[in-house]
Amino acid sequence: MMDDAKQQFEVSALVGGGQAGDAIRQMDWGSTPLGPIGSWPAELRANVQTMLASPVPMAVLWGPEGILIYNDGYAGICGPRHPAALGGKLLEVWPEAADFNARVIAAGLRGEPLSFHAQELELWRHGKAEQVWMDLEYLPIRNGLGQPIGSLAMVFDITQRVLAERRLAQSEELYRFLDHLGQAIAGLHDADEVLAVTTRMVAAHLSLSNCAYADMDLDQDGFTIRGNWHAPGSPSIVGHYSLADFGKLAVQELSGGRPLIINDNLAEIAPEEAKTFQDIGIAATICMPLIKNGRLAALMAIHDNKPHRWSDYDLNVIREVTERSWAHVERVGAEANLRASEEQLRLAIDAAEIGLWDVDVVADTLFWPPRVKAMFGISPDVPVSMRDYYNGLHPDELERTSVAYAAAANPDVRAVYDVEYRTIGKEDGIVRWVAAKGRGVFEGGRCLRVIGTAIDITERKTTELALRELNETLELRVAEGIADRKLLADVVENTTAIIFVADHNYRWLAMNKAATKAFEQLYGVRPVIGASMLDVLDHLPEHREHVRRTWSRALAGEEFTLLDEFGDGKFSGRWLELNFNVLRDAAGHQIGAYQIAYDVTERLTEQRRLAEAEEQLRQAQKVEALGQLTGGVAHDFNNLLTPIIGSLDMLVRRQIGNDRERKLIDGALQSAERARILVQRLLAFARRQPLQPTAIDVKTLITGMGELIRSTTGPQVQVVIDAPEILPSARADHNQVEMALLNLSVNARDAMPTGGTLRISANSGEISVGDQSDLKPGRYVMISVADTGEGMSEATMARAIEPFFSTKGLGQGTGLGLSMVHGLAQQLGGGIRIFSRLGVGTNVELWLPEADDAPIPLPKNVDGSAASLGHRGTVLLVDDEDVVRISAAHMLDEIGFEVVEASSGEAALAAVDRVPDLKLIVTDHLMPGMDGVELVRRVKLHRPTLPCLIISGYADVDGIAPDLPRLTKPFKVEELREALAATGFGVDSVST
Repeated sequence: MMDDAKQQFEVSALVGGGQAGDAIRQMDWGSTPLGPIGSWPAELRANVQTMLASPVPMAVLWGPEGILIYNDGYAGICGPRHPAALGGKLLEVWPEAADFNARVIAAGLRGEPLSFHAQELELWRHGKAEQVWMDLEYLPIRNGLGQPIGSLAMVFDITQRVLAERRLAQSEELYRFLDHLGQAIAGLHDADEVLAVTTRMVAAHLSLSNCAYADMDLDQDGFTIRGNWHAPGSPSIVGHYSLADFGKLAVQELSGGRPLIINDNLAEIAPEEAKTFQDIGIAATICMPLIKNGRLAALMAIHDNKPHRWSDYDLNVIREVTERSWAHVERVGAEANLRASEEQLRLAIDAAEIGLWDVDVVADTLFWPPRVKAMFGISPDVPVSMRDYYNGLHPDELERTSVAYAAAANPDVRAVYDVEYRTIGKEDGIVRWVAAKGRGVFEGGRCLRVIGTAIDITERKTTELALRELNETLELRVAEGIADRKLLADVVENTTAIIFVADHNYRWLAMNKAATKAFEQLYGVRPVIGASMLDVLDHLPEHREHVRRTWSRALAGEEFTLLDEFGDGKFSGRWLELNFNVLRDAAGHQIGAYQIAYDVTERLTEQRRLAEAEEQLRQAQKVEALGQLTGGVAHDFNNLLTPIIGSLDMLVRRQIGNDRERKLIDGALQSAERARILVQRLLAFARRQPLQPTAIDVKTLITGMGELIRSTTGPQVQVVIDAPEILPSARADHNQVEMALLNLSVNARDAMPTGGTLRISANSGEISVGDQSDLKPGRYVMISVADTGEGMSEATMARAIEPFFSTKGLGQGTGLGLSMVHGLAQQLGGGIRIFSRLGVGTNVELWLPEADDAPIPLPKNVDGSAASLGHRGTVLLVDDEDVVRISAAHMLDEIGFEVVEASSGEAALAAVDRVPDLKLIVTDHLMPGMDGVELVRRVKLHRPTLPCLIISGYADVDGIAPDLPRLTKPFKVEELREALAATGFGVDSVST
């Protein structure tokens, strides 16, 4: 009796604990490994008492078998396993979580506390698997010697909170997507465009291979897919189909207004039915029916080309999009056909389950379909006005919402009406949350109406509020913990720098968006974390080795910067500036490397372009300086050659000296003529030769030069002259064009040492605006000199028109031939084009501007053997160079003039009135003080009919006084006669 009383006393020592406490006290513990409660160690009784006194779900796990003793809170978690679980072994009570619980028991016996947050477990409490999430805390229990003998567990079932969080996240994601979709199609006015955008966005959002929209036939079997987006590699399924071909399940579900959901048609439906899906590339599908007026009106479906386990989120997306797609298709149809009927517009809006509203500002009327009325607690058949809108707003929302609406209807503001507000039901007093968007319609500076949408978001707001309250402290802790990491992650993810992180096996550990995009553009492969950068480039061995060499240095521990070109030419080659650094763990050991790279292709291209431009500028400056020097030297040479050529020409014509002396004089004159030609080439290169551009007959010119060129080229070269009968005249200098053709012909002859064909041809052409040409737009006459010779390499062609560049041997050419032709063409407002190929030949085209007037006949040659013509009057000869003046005076004397000389313009001006019988003035152009042009201008003021001739070894007079007759130094007596004829003095008066 004493033992029973003692045991009863010890049992009664465990107090409280509700039903679980009663069960513990009433249980026969003698049949368990723990024995009677009276024999329990003090530590066990103390922890059991603590557990029973706690409202938190707790359990004691005693000994190596984890004998289970728990309170009422834990009994609720056990479910049907209570009370059998009391006193049971933990691994036997929860066999589905045996591995997890074995680790818990072992940790407790080692004296280690454990803590698990949101631990996901699969439990079978009700005969089927269920996913639960737990917050778990395990504290070791020690005996009097400090030895661990068990654990005290605290168990919090947070499954409903986790599920609520997930539902909220999915709800927010769904509403964000629906909002983006609504904005994308809001401005569309064609049903096919709406369907195209909708199907594309849905497929992209859910990462599927196909999304389609179909209209049902009246027979409820046939349907037409008219909106379809399909991923690359998946076929288009646009067309007409029979619902029965897709099987009994499809007919049964869709006709009954239920979605058809198939995760794997090969496994879930009959083979012949699955074949219909497989033939159009579909392995899994959700097909959502749209029932209107009791009949199946339309279908919208999402498909995948491989088996797919559909989620509740997938189903919610296609259900919501189906409703909205119908609404938008109806909307665009109504916009096209129902403008004349307000009633039809209202029917279309009423058919859409999204709440649409329309405020007619002009008529001061408000249209709300039943769905929107329900958001304000108003029956469907009750009329509404703007007063109902304002009265239905929650007092705390009235001011903010009213201001937003006023801004949307204000013609000066035209804001988007985008608010979330609470309403208080007019008839039921229920508080609801509404998300509304809208825009004003304006005309002539005033608002006609405000139209928008409204969505009841009460459930979402309720869930948000509940979750916010549940996670208030948790969110604060998480926000503080991840704020810095999120900021850094956002910076890395959104930077334009290309960032890759890799381990020692070349596997990517991390990358940002810029890196993913750049790698795909360079190699046509999208990188993924965990993949090897070498494996993904197996199909490009050369680039694989390039990447391996680059990364191997960094993975070997080297930190360096590199500028190199990367990428497959089929896609995009880019220059990158890469910075490699070593990646280390917390202990300082290298675990990989990371690369920060910048695309510098455009920068390098701009640098090269700038360098080329600078080089071209330097070359242009050199050529300009050389041109200025050349022009000045040529002017001085002309002054030197004038008396030389004039004197030698006079000696030749007078047959002075014996045979040997006359040969020496002829040789000297030929050398002087060669010097004269060289000077003309220098002036042509410098674009400073004095030109006398007139309308010239190109056909006559090249035909007349035929014999001269044939005699120059020799019998081995066949000369062909080709010009059309009708050819426009060109505006050019006849003599200079002849010289240019002669130069080109000599070059062509030299390019055909073993003979060939030299073809000189002419034609007309036009350069239009936008043509890829150095020539200005306009009409031209083109003279072509083509040979069948050796041709030029690309390097030679690049330097062909450079001054003094020649491929001929030393002493065989000056290198000014093509430069002279180019300078002449540029000075005349034309240009040259060179076409050549090694072993084929060369063709040089001289383009001259077409003249507006008819060609001027060439002056006839003057007989150079005529003697003095007798006295023709007095000529005033002006030149500051004595030798030039003396030579010119001899020529004028021979022609028959009495010569009065002056060494300056001022002296000549003073002599004009003193010279009797003055018939002509011949003056140099460039002189110290008054130049020749100014002299002539002053003389013309008093004697406007007095003939004047300007002689010059430079080109300035051509631009300053193009209307004055002029003669280029050096010159012979025959050329002087021709120039005098141009002054108006008269050819007859100076000819024999």
